[in-house]
Amino acid sequence: MSMSKVLLALTSAALIGLTGCAGTETKPATPALTAEAAASLKAAEDAVKDATAKFALWTTADAALKAAKAAAEKGDSATVIKQSKLAQDHVKLGLAQLNYPLLKLGD
Repeated sequence: MSMSKVLLALTSAALIGLTGCAGTETKPATPALTAEAAASLKAAEDAVKDATAKFALWTTADAALKAAKAAAEKGDSATVIKQSKLAQDHVKLGLAQLNYPLLKLGD
């Protein structure tokens, strides 16, 4: 067997071995949220869903919910609670805006 064939066989075997190990890595576990943070996030998700259905969702509420979800992935309960509360507050304002009188322009 020539040297180039031996080198090719060894390189191929090494690559196959490395490929087999690639899927065995484990991701570090994210810290769990507190019960209060999980409940707050669920309430914010429900509120945003309700506002969306009524066409009253403010972009700031949506952004706060996204920030809360990002914090939840990191296990940051304090930020989840803060951003979830902000989302719920802005949803309330958006829903209240539905009761404002329509602005009529002209005659």
